[in-house]
Parts: sequence; structure tokens; C-alpha cells
Amino acid sequence: MQRARDFFSPEEREKISKAVREAEKLTAGEIVPVVATSSGRYERAEDVGGLLFSLAAVTASWLRFQRVLPVQGDWSHGYRLTLGLGSLLLILIAGFMVGVAVTSRVAWLRRLLATRREMRREVERGAEEAFARFRVARTVGGTGILLYVSLFERMVCVLGDAPIGAKLDQEIWDKIHATITDGIRRKRPADAFCQAIAHCGELLSQHFPHRAGDVNKLGNELRIID
Repeated sequence: MQRARDFFSPEEREKISKAVREAEKLTAGEIVPVVATSSGRYERAEDVGGLLFSLAAVTASWLRFQRVLPVQGDWSHGYRLTLGLGSLLLILIAGFMVGVAVTSRVAWLRRLLATRREMRREVERGAEEAFARFRVARTVGGTGILLYVSLFERMVCVLGDAPIGAKLDQEIWDKIHATITDGIRRKRPADAFCQAIAHCGELLSQHFPHRAGDVNKLGNELRIID
């Protein structure tokens, strides 16, 4: 799984920082770009992986090793199974443990077993936590915008403080979201971030223009969450 710290080169990080700096010259608002490795643990997906592996292990063992044998010996009759209940339970438990371990380490498998709804919920939660962690909500006048990209889920979340949300409709947020996702899809994530940042600066300047004495309180750097 790609780590957030490796997603952008030092040159690209500087390019994004410069874009924030230029955009904030137009506005009293603050723009905070964030990239995260993952927004959730997805333990449910690991459990599903464990269950599937355990069922596969039991099925394979049953087909390969299970036999019905006659009972041998004096005064004995009937039949017996080569794999008893105890053996099957051990195979089930071992398969589950292997499945959980594999799913926890193989990103594409964990993504396959996690629902899109669950991932969207985790990304929104991660963005809200980043909004608080990087003090975006503490801007003077509530003029902060967070651009949040989560790599594992391959999702983007754009959050604006309440005063901004009151002035901008959903179509504008969707456009910023599409700018980032389309750029990442085209393998140009740094350019996508810079375009989205510039767009945010233009929007903020219309409603929250730069004033004399405005201070940049949050910094311009790209935030990394590994």
C-alpha cells in the first residue's frame, strides 16, 4: 500500500505549498491540503477475509483428505471419517487466522472486502478529524477549507467551515472534488492539488477578501498522515 509520505516528491510538496501561498494572498481564508495513507482500520473486512479463508481451507481439506473408512477390528462394525470434528475445527481456526493476517497486509484485498459506503464513512470521519487536528476550524471568521485525500480508499473529501458552507453550494464543492480526483486519475496529483487550491483561493476572495493585517496562522505546507 502506498504511503502518504511517498505520494509526493519534495519538489511537488514545495509546488503545493507555493500554490497555497499564492492563493491565500487573495483572501483572508486558510487552505489546508492533506494526504492520508488510510482513513480506517477496516477490521470488518479483515474478519470477512478470515471467514472466507477458513471456509476455503475446510472445503479444500474435506475434498482432499476426507474419506469414509470401515472400522476394523474384532467386534467392531460401521464406518469412520478420516477428518473428525476436532481436526476440522483446527483447520477452521487456522484458516481464519491466516485469512485475517493476509487481508490486513494486502491492500487490494482489504479494499475489495470493504464496502464503498463504509470507506466513504471512514474518509469523512478522517477528514473531520484532520479538520480539528490541523486547527482549520480556528481561523478568524471561520474561513478555513480542508482538501483531504485518502490513498487507500482512493477518495477525496472537501470540508469548509460553516461560514463558507453558507455561501457556497454543493455544486462548487463537487467541482473542487472532481478537479482533485480527475488529476490523480491522470497521474498528476500535484497539479490537481494546485488547481483545486487556486480555485479555492478565487472562491474565498469573493466572499472573504484579503485585508490589511491578515496573518497566515496555519502555514502553507502539505500535511501528511501516515
